[in-house]
Amino acid sequence: MSWQPKRLDQLGSVSRGRSRHRPRDAAHLYGGPHPFIQTGDVKHAGLYIREYVQTYSDAGLEQSKLWPVGTLCITIAANIADTSILGIDACFPDSVIGFTPDPHEADARFVKYLFDATIKRHARQFSQGATQDNLSQEKLLSLDFEVPNVGEQVRIAEILSSYDDLIENNRRRMALLEESARLLYREWFVRLRFPGHEHTRIVDGVPKGWRYSQLSDVACINQSNLNSAFDGDIEYIDIASVSTDSIDHTTQYSFRDAPGRARRMVQHGDIIWSCVRPNRRSHALIWQPHENLIASTGFAVVSPVTLPTTFLYQALTTDSFVGYLENRAKGAAYPAVVSGDFQQAILLVPPPSLVSAFNEFAEPLSTQAQNLKVQNQKLRNARDLLLPRLMSGALAV
Repeated sequence: MSWQPKRLDQLGSVSRGRSRHRPRDAAHLYGGPHPFIQTGDVKHAGLYIREYVQTYSDAGLEQSKLWPVGTLCITIAANIADTSILGIDACFPDSVIGFTPDPHEADARFVKYLFDATIKRHARQFSQGATQDNLSQEKLLSLDFEVPNVGEQVRIAEILSSYDDLIENNRRRMALLEESARLLYREWFVRLRFPGHEHTRIVDGVPKGWRYSQLSDVACINQSNLNSAFDGDIEYIDIASVSTDSIDHTTQYSFRDAPGRARRMVQHGDIIWSCVRPNRRSHALIWQPHENLIASTGFAVVSPVTLPTTFLYQALTTDSFVGYLENRAKGAAYPAVVSGDFQQAILLVPPPSLVSAFNEFAEPLSTQAQNLKVQNQKLRNARDLLLPRLMSGALAV
Protein backbone atom coordinates (compact mmCIF):
# COMPACT_ATOMS: atom_id res chain seq x y z
CA MET A 1 0.00 0.00 0.00
CA SER A 2 1.35 3.45 -0.88
CA TRP A 3 2.23 6.10 1.66
CA GLN A 4 -0.21 9.01 1.96
CA PRO A 5 0.32 12.67 2.94
CA LYS A 6 -1.09 13.38 6.41
CA ARG A 7 -1.07 16.19 8.95
CA LEU A 8 -0.41 15.45 12.60
CA ASP A 9 -4.02 16.18 13.60
CA GLN A 10 -5.21 13.59 11.06
CA LEU A 11 -3.28 10.91 12.96
CA GLY A 12 -4.49 11.72 16.46
CA SER A 13 -5.27 14.54 18.87
CA VAL A 14 -2.88 17.45 19.40
CA SER A 15 -2.94 19.75 22.43
CA ARG A 16 -0.57 22.26 23.91
CA GLY A 17 0.81 21.94 27.42
CA ARG A 18 -0.70 23.97 30.23
CA SER A 19 0.85 26.24 32.82
CA ARG A 20 -1.74 28.93 33.46
CA HIS A 21 -0.59 30.36 36.80
CA ARG A 22 1.29 33.65 36.87
CA PRO A 23 3.99 33.90 37.99
CA ARG A 24 5.01 30.48 36.76
CA ASP A 25 7.79 30.17 39.32
CA ALA A 26 5.46 30.48 42.32
CA ALA A 27 6.87 28.15 44.96
CA HIS A 28 3.51 26.64 45.95
CA LEU A 29 3.15 25.07 42.48
CA TYR A 30 6.11 22.75 42.90
CA GLY A 31 7.52 19.97 45.04
CA GLY A 32 4.55 17.60 45.00
CA PRO A 33 3.92 14.10 43.63
CA HIS A 34 3.07 14.97 40.00
CA PRO A 35 5.88 14.70 37.39
CA PHE A 36 6.43 17.96 35.48
CA ILE A 37 8.22 17.40 32.15
CA GLN A 38 10.16 20.32 30.67
CA THR A 39 11.88 20.83 27.31
CA GLY A 40 15.25 19.78 28.69
CA ASP A 41 13.78 16.50 29.94
CA VAL A 42 12.46 15.78 26.44
CA LYS A 43 15.79 16.65 24.83
CA HIS A 44 17.79 14.30 27.05
CA ALA A 45 15.31 11.42 26.99
CA GLY A 46 15.48 8.42 24.71
CA LEU A 47 12.43 6.83 23.15
CA TYR A 48 10.54 7.16 26.46
CA ILE A 49 10.58 9.79 29.22
CA ARG A 50 10.69 8.36 32.71
CA GLU A 51 13.05 10.80 34.42
CA TYR A 52 12.46 14.45 35.32
CA VAL A 53 13.92 17.15 37.56
CA GLN A 54 10.75 18.99 38.64
CA THR A 55 7.37 18.05 40.08
CA TYR A 56 4.05 19.81 40.57
CA SER A 57 2.11 20.03 43.82
CA ASP A 58 -1.66 19.52 43.82
CA ALA A 59 -1.96 23.28 43.23
CA GLY A 60 0.36 22.96 40.26
CA LEU A 61 -1.71 20.14 38.84
CA GLU A 62 -4.92 22.18 39.18
CA GLN A 63 -3.58 24.86 36.82
CA SER A 64 -2.12 22.30 34.41
CA LYS A 65 -3.16 18.90 33.05
CA LEU A 66 -1.98 15.31 33.49
CA TRP A 67 -1.23 13.63 30.16
CA PRO A 68 -1.32 9.81 30.04
CA VAL A 69 1.40 7.29 29.31
CA GLY A 70 1.92 6.99 25.57
CA THR A 71 1.57 10.71 24.80
CA LEU A 72 4.25 11.94 22.40
CA CYS A 73 5.87 15.12 23.75
CA ILE A 74 7.04 17.63 21.09
CA THR A 75 9.05 20.68 22.15
CA ILE A 76 8.19 23.98 20.44
CA ALA A 77 10.52 26.35 22.28
CA ALA A 78 14.18 26.28 23.36
CA ASN A 79 14.88 22.86 21.83
CA ILE A 80 12.77 22.85 18.68
CA ALA A 81 10.97 19.63 17.65
CA ASP A 82 12.69 17.29 20.10
CA THR A 83 10.41 14.37 20.90
CA SER A 84 9.93 11.56 23.38
CA ILE A 85 7.01 9.41 24.54
CA LEU A 86 5.69 9.61 28.10
CA GLY A 87 6.54 6.46 30.01
CA ILE A 88 4.68 7.93 33.00
CA ASP A 89 1.62 10.11 33.48
CA ALA A 90 2.94 13.68 33.61
CA CYS A 91 2.27 17.40 33.21
CA PHE A 92 4.14 19.69 30.86
CA PRO A 93 4.10 23.44 30.08
CA ASP A 94 2.97 25.25 26.94
CA SER A 95 6.47 24.96 25.47
CA VAL A 96 5.59 21.30 24.83
CA ILE A 97 2.84 19.90 22.60
CA GLY A 98 1.22 16.55 23.36
CA PHE A 99 0.21 14.17 20.57
CA THR A 100 -2.07 11.24 21.38
CA PRO A 101 -2.28 8.82 18.44
CA ASP A 102 -5.54 7.47 17.10
CA PRO A 103 -4.85 3.70 17.33
CA HIS A 104 -6.49 3.20 13.91
CA GLU A 105 -4.27 5.83 12.28
CA ALA A 106 -0.89 6.05 13.96
CA ASP A 107 1.74 4.51 16.23
CA ALA A 108 3.36 7.03 18.61
CA ARG A 109 6.79 5.46 18.13
CA PHE A 110 6.54 5.80 14.35
CA VAL A 111 5.59 9.48 14.64
CA LYS A 112 8.52 10.06 17.00
CA TYR A 113 10.92 8.47 14.49
CA LEU A 114 9.30 10.49 11.70
CA PHE A 115 10.21 13.65 13.61
CA ASP A 116 13.77 12.41 14.03
CA ALA A 117 14.11 11.55 10.34
CA THR A 118 12.42 14.45 8.59
CA ILE A 119 10.02 16.68 10.49
CA LYS A 120 12.57 18.11 12.92
CA ARG A 121 14.65 19.50 10.08
CA HIS A 122 11.64 21.08 8.34
CA ALA A 123 10.24 22.46 11.60
CA ARG A 124 13.49 24.18 12.49
CA GLN A 125 13.67 25.84 9.08
CA PHE A 126 10.61 27.98 9.71
CA SER A 127 10.80 28.31 13.52
CA GLN A 128 13.42 31.08 13.56
CA GLY A 129 12.19 33.90 15.81
CA ALA A 130 13.49 37.39 16.40
CA THR A 131 14.76 36.68 19.90
CA GLN A 132 14.22 32.95 20.37
CA ASP A 133 13.41 30.06 18.08
CA ASN A 134 9.78 29.08 18.44
CA LEU A 135 7.50 26.57 16.73
CA SER A 136 3.79 27.29 17.10
CA GLN A 137 1.13 24.60 17.12
CA GLU A 138 -0.35 26.18 13.99
CA LYS A 139 2.94 25.89 12.12
CA LEU A 140 3.37 22.31 13.26
CA LEU A 141 -0.12 21.37 12.05
CA SER A 142 0.56 22.96 8.67
CA LEU A 143 3.15 20.26 7.90
CA ASP A 144 2.21 17.38 5.63
CA PHE A 145 4.28 14.20 5.73
CA GLU A 146 4.05 10.81 4.07
CA VAL A 147 2.89 7.91 6.24
CA PRO A 148 1.91 4.28 5.59
CA ASN A 149 -1.03 2.44 7.15
CA VAL A 150 -0.87 1.83 10.88
CA GLY A 151 0.14 -1.83 10.49
CA GLU A 152 3.25 -0.87 8.55
CA GLN A 153 3.93 1.93 11.01
CA VAL A 154 3.99 -0.62 13.83
CA ARG A 155 6.37 -2.92 11.93
CA ILE A 156 8.77 -0.04 11.24
CA ALA A 157 8.57 1.15 14.84
CA GLU A 158 9.30 -2.36 16.14
CA ILE A 159 12.53 -2.52 14.13
CA LEU A 160 13.79 0.89 15.27
CA SER A 161 12.61 0.58 18.87
CA SER A 162 14.53 -2.70 19.28
CA TYR A 163 17.70 -0.59 19.06
CA ASP A 164 16.35 1.97 21.52
CA ASP A 165 15.34 -0.78 23.95
CA LEU A 166 18.92 -2.10 23.98
CA ILE A 167 20.26 1.44 24.40
CA GLU A 168 17.94 2.02 27.35
CA ASN A 169 18.93 -1.28 28.97
CA ASN A 170 22.61 -0.35 28.68
CA ARG A 171 21.88 3.12 30.03
CA ARG A 172 20.27 1.62 33.13
CA ARG A 173 23.27 -0.65 33.63
CA MET A 174 25.57 2.36 33.37
CA ALA A 175 23.50 4.22 35.94
CA LEU A 176 23.81 1.30 38.37
CA LEU A 177 27.59 1.17 37.91
CA GLU A 178 27.92 4.91 38.46
CA GLU A 179 25.63 4.81 41.47
CA SER A 180 27.71 2.04 43.06
CA ALA A 181 30.83 4.23 42.95
CA ARG A 182 28.88 7.24 44.19
CA LEU A 183 27.41 5.38 47.16
CA LEU A 184 30.76 4.03 48.28
CA TYR A 185 32.31 7.50 48.02
CA ARG A 186 29.56 8.95 50.18
CA GLU A 187 29.88 6.18 52.75
CA TRP A 188 33.65 6.50 53.10
CA PHE A 189 34.40 10.17 52.43
CA VAL A 190 31.22 12.09 53.25
CA ARG A 191 29.72 10.09 56.13
CA LEU A 192 33.27 9.09 57.15
CA ARG A 193 32.36 5.43 57.62
CA PHE A 194 35.55 4.25 55.97
CA PRO A 195 37.34 1.00 56.88
CA GLY A 196 38.83 1.46 60.35
CA HIS A 197 36.87 4.61 61.17
CA GLU A 198 35.96 3.18 64.59
CA HIS A 199 39.62 3.33 65.64
CA THR A 200 40.60 6.61 63.99
CA ARG A 201 40.97 9.73 66.12
CA ILE A 202 39.42 13.04 65.06
CA VAL A 203 42.01 15.82 65.01
CA ASP A 204 40.96 19.43 64.30
CA GLY A 205 37.60 18.23 63.07
CA VAL A 206 38.86 15.61 60.57
CA PRO A 207 40.08 12.02 60.91
CA LYS A 208 43.77 11.73 61.74
CA GLY A 209 45.86 11.55 58.58
CA TRP A 210 43.29 13.44 56.48
CA ARG A 211 43.91 16.99 55.20
CA TYR A 212 42.24 19.89 53.47
CA SER A 213 43.70 20.90 50.13
CA GLN A 214 42.95 23.35 47.35
CA LEU A 215 41.89 21.71 44.11
CA SER A 216 44.81 23.46 42.38
CA ASP A 217 47.21 21.47 44.60
CA VAL A 218 45.94 18.10 43.37
CA ALA A 219 44.84 18.89 39.81
CA CYS A 220 45.42 21.25 36.88
CA ILE A 221 42.62 23.43 35.53
CA ASN A 222 42.46 24.16 31.79
CA GLN A 223 46.07 23.15 31.30
CA SER A 224 45.82 22.09 27.65
CA ASN A 225 44.26 24.54 25.21
CA LEU A 226 44.43 23.74 21.53
CA ASN A 227 46.75 26.04 19.60
CA SER A 228 45.09 28.07 16.85
CA ALA A 229 47.77 26.78 14.45
CA PHE A 230 46.39 23.22 14.78
CA ASP A 231 45.22 21.80 11.47
CA GLY A 232 43.12 18.65 11.46
CA ASP A 233 39.77 17.08 12.35
CA ILE A 234 38.30 17.26 15.84
CA GLU A 235 35.34 15.94 17.82
CA TYR A 236 33.73 18.84 19.65
CA ILE A 237 31.84 18.83 22.96
CA ASP A 238 29.50 21.80 23.38
CA ILE A 239 27.88 22.76 26.67
CA ALA A 240 24.42 21.85 25.36
CA SER A 241 25.59 18.29 24.63
CA VAL A 242 26.52 17.46 28.25
CA SER A 243 24.08 16.49 30.97
CA THR A 244 24.75 15.02 34.40
CA ASP A 245 27.44 12.30 34.11
CA SER A 246 26.95 12.09 30.36
CA ILE A 247 28.24 13.41 27.04
CA ASP A 248 25.10 13.00 24.96
CA HIS A 249 26.77 13.65 21.62
CA THR A 250 29.80 15.18 19.93
CA THR A 251 30.11 16.99 16.61
CA GLN A 252 32.84 16.38 14.06
CA TYR A 253 34.55 19.38 12.48
CA SER A 254 37.59 20.32 10.54
CA PHE A 255 39.31 22.56 13.08
CA ARG A 256 39.26 25.43 10.59
CA ASP A 257 35.45 25.24 10.51
CA ALA A 258 34.95 24.59 14.23
CA PRO A 259 33.36 27.17 16.58
CA GLY A 260 35.80 29.63 18.16
CA ARG A 261 34.97 28.08 21.55
CA ALA A 262 36.52 24.76 20.48
CA ARG A 263 39.79 25.15 22.38
CA ARG A 264 39.83 22.91 25.46
CA MET A 265 41.69 19.69 24.61
CA VAL A 266 40.64 16.79 26.84
CA GLN A 267 42.33 13.47 27.54
CA HIS A 268 41.66 10.23 29.35
CA GLY A 269 40.90 10.88 33.02
CA ASP A 270 39.95 14.54 32.62
CA ILE A 271 36.78 15.91 34.17
CA ILE A 272 34.72 18.52 32.31
CA TRP A 273 32.40 20.81 34.26
CA SER A 274 30.17 23.45 32.65
CA CYS A 275 30.98 26.88 34.07
CA VAL A 276 27.54 28.18 33.05
CA ARG A 277 24.59 27.48 35.37
CA PRO A 278 26.37 25.05 37.68
CA ASN A 279 23.03 24.16 39.29
CA ARG A 280 22.31 22.11 36.15
CA ARG A 281 25.21 19.78 37.04
CA SER A 282 26.48 19.46 33.48
CA HIS A 283 29.63 17.42 34.00
CA ALA A 284 31.22 14.26 32.68
CA LEU A 285 34.24 12.01 33.09
CA ILE A 286 36.42 11.58 30.01
CA TRP A 287 37.27 7.90 29.61
CA GLN A 288 39.30 6.46 26.71
CA PRO A 289 38.30 9.26 24.29
CA HIS A 290 38.78 9.51 20.56
CA GLU A 291 41.83 11.40 19.35
CA ASN A 292 41.48 15.20 19.25
CA LEU A 293 38.45 15.43 21.51
CA ILE A 294 37.93 19.14 22.15
CA ALA A 295 35.61 20.81 24.67
CA SER A 296 34.11 24.28 24.63
CA THR A 297 35.84 27.04 26.57
CA GLY A 298 32.58 27.15 28.52
CA PHE A 299 33.88 24.10 30.43
CA ALA A 300 36.45 23.89 33.16
CA VAL A 301 38.69 20.93 32.33
CA VAL A 302 40.10 19.39 35.51
CA SER A 303 43.12 17.12 35.01
CA PRO A 304 44.04 15.02 38.07
CA VAL A 305 47.68 15.12 39.19
CA THR A 306 48.06 13.52 42.62
CA LEU A 307 44.63 11.89 42.98
CA PRO A 308 43.04 9.24 40.75
CA THR A 309 40.32 10.55 38.50
CA THR A 310 37.69 8.16 39.91
CA PHE A 311 38.10 9.72 43.38
CA LEU A 312 38.34 13.29 42.11
CA TYR A 313 35.24 12.97 39.93
CA GLN A 314 33.14 11.90 42.88
CA ALA A 315 34.56 14.75 44.98
CA LEU A 316 33.68 17.32 42.30
CA THR A 317 30.09 16.15 41.85
CA THR A 318 28.90 16.06 45.46
CA ASP A 319 26.05 18.30 46.61
CA SER A 320 28.50 20.36 48.67
CA PHE A 321 30.77 21.05 45.70
CA VAL A 322 27.80 22.00 43.49
CA GLY A 323 26.62 24.32 46.27
CA TYR A 324 30.06 25.91 46.40
CA LEU A 325 29.92 26.64 42.66
CA GLU A 326 26.38 28.01 42.90
CA ASN A 327 27.47 30.43 45.63
CA ARG A 328 30.43 31.62 43.54
CA ALA A 329 28.46 32.01 40.29
CA LYS A 330 27.98 35.56 38.99
CA GLY A 331 25.43 36.92 36.54
CA ALA A 332 21.64 37.13 36.63
CA ALA A 333 20.47 35.54 33.39
CA TYR A 334 23.31 33.03 33.00
CA PRO A 335 25.13 32.67 36.34
CA ALA A 336 28.62 31.32 35.74
CA VAL A 337 31.85 30.50 37.52
CA VAL A 338 35.43 30.90 36.27
CA SER A 339 38.49 28.66 36.40
CA GLY A 340 39.71 30.43 39.54
CA ASP A 341 36.63 29.23 41.40
CA PHE A 342 37.67 25.66 40.65
CA GLN A 343 41.30 26.28 41.59
CA GLN A 344 40.33 27.73 44.97
CA ALA A 345 37.87 24.98 45.88
CA ILE A 346 38.76 23.12 49.07
CA LEU A 347 38.69 19.32 49.18
CA LEU A 348 39.03 16.92 52.10
CA VAL A 349 41.75 14.48 51.06
CA PRO A 350 42.05 11.10 52.84
CA PRO A 351 45.27 9.07 53.21
CA PRO A 352 46.67 7.45 50.02
CA SER A 353 45.76 3.95 51.20
CA LEU A 354 42.05 4.82 51.35
CA VAL A 355 42.17 6.61 48.00
CA SER A 356 43.83 3.57 46.43
CA ALA A 357 41.27 1.20 47.93
CA PHE A 358 38.44 3.32 46.52
CA ASN A 359 40.09 3.49 43.11
CA GLU A 360 40.51 -0.31 42.98
CA PHE A 361 36.75 -0.57 43.39
CA ALA A 362 35.68 2.34 41.17
CA GLU A 363 38.03 2.11 38.19
CA PRO A 364 36.65 -1.22 36.86
CA LEU A 365 33.15 0.24 37.15
CA SER A 366 34.17 3.22 35.03
CA THR A 367 35.68 0.89 32.44
CA GLN A 368 32.50 -1.21 32.30
CA ALA A 369 30.37 1.92 31.96
CA GLN A 370 32.59 3.19 29.15
CA ASN A 371 32.28 -0.12 27.29
CA LEU A 372 28.50 0.18 27.50
CA LYS A 373 28.68 3.74 26.18
CA VAL A 374 30.67 2.49 23.18
CA GLN A 375 28.05 -0.22 22.60
CA ASN A 376 25.30 2.39 22.75
CA GLN A 377 27.02 4.58 20.20
CA LYS A 378 27.28 1.63 17.82
CA LEU A 379 23.58 0.90 18.36
CA ARG A 380 22.67 4.54 17.65
CA ASN A 381 24.77 4.53 14.50
CA ALA A 382 23.07 1.35 13.26
CA ARG A 383 19.61 2.73 14.08
CA ASP A 384 20.36 6.05 12.39
CA LEU A 385 21.51 4.31 9.22
CA LEU A 386 18.18 2.50 9.02
CA LEU A 387 16.08 5.48 10.08
CA PRO A 388 15.91 7.51 6.82
CA ARG A 389 15.42 4.43 4.64
CA LEU A 390 12.61 3.06 6.78
CA MET A 391 10.92 6.42 7.26
CA SER A 392 10.91 7.19 3.55
CA GLY A 393 9.55 3.82 2.50
CA ALA A 394 12.75 3.02 0.58
CA LEU A 395 13.22 -0.11 2.68
CA ALA A 396 10.19 -2.40 2.68
CA VAL A 397 9.10 -4.17 5.87
